[in-house]
Amino acid sequence: MAQVEARLTRATASREPWVEDAAAHLLRAGGKRFRPLLTLLAAQLGGGLNQLVIDAAAVVELTHLASLYHDDVMDDAPTRRGSPSAHQVYGTTVAILTGDLLFARASQIVAGLGTEVARIQAETFELLCLGQIHETTGPRDDQDPIETHLEVLADKTGALIATSARLGAMLADAPPDQVEAVAAYGLAVGVAFQLTDDIIDLTSPAEVSGKTPGTDLREGVRTMPQLLIEAAAARDLAAGITSSDDIALAEAMRGDLSSDAALAGLVRRIQANPALDQARAMARTWAERATAELAGLPSSPAKQALVEVADLFVRRLA
Repeated sequence: MAQVEARLTRATASREPWVEDAAAHLLRAGGKRFRPLLTLLAAQLGGGLNQLVIDAAAVVELTHLASLYHDDVMDDAPTRRGSPSAHQVYGTTVAILTGDLLFARASQIVAGLGTEVARIQAETFELLCLGQIHETTGPRDDQDPIETHLEVLADKTGALIATSARLGAMLADAPPDQVEAVAAYGLAVGVAFQLTDDIIDLTSPAEVSGKTPGTDLREGVRTMPQLLIEAAAARDLAAGITSSDDIALAEAMRGDLSSDAALAGLVRRIQANPALDQARAMARTWAERATAELAGLPSSPAKQALVEVADLFVRRLA
């Protein structure tokens, strides 16, 4: 990871000090570095670390960081990783262009990793964009909102995590079947990760999560518990039921949540609703699906570590 950090530092360097400052803004703010860590871990299924793997680990983190610059602009997020978001510091235009710059820097590194890696990166970038588009536009009338949300999570989060694992195993010359298995694992882990975040937004105290419980509700971000409640309310109305807890909650979620008291009250009501346990069950199912993708891999410390990563998301729900 120290080598990856050094590679990231070089990738965000610039002759212009203010450009470098903007490009390194989120890099300096920290983060879990989960994607490059998964790249390094997946490489252990093959011949282990080499410079190509290190470069790939930097690529996936740069891609992730670039997407965060854009996400924060679209969401008008005031903070990221405990620091003011880039558009709050440098302005919207510079933040967007800095995200573009990081995508370009990632592409420069990819150019040295071969045409197959370039193709994989391009396809992953496409899925990131499509996931964001579909989240923004929402489901069509003929689409199920819950299934659409899962597809958005697979594209927005799962795709890059899958690529992180794929590139690590592939560039370390792991057998092709193991490369495919760990990529499928990464996709499922990504969905489990995001579903878990949906739940933690409603259940974790501010001092633990770093944000007020229910922030996604207030900002209009669609999450699985909300979608499950809305689906239950729609079923009630279709059955001729005009008054139920789900219908009341669905109406409240569309109401004014600007006051902390209103938000806290709604969060308590959602915490007592069966939808939260349903969402937990879905997250566990996706984590179990991720582990199942590894079943054909030979026993090794790397495989066990990957299993423990999936188990971690389940433990976060306790």
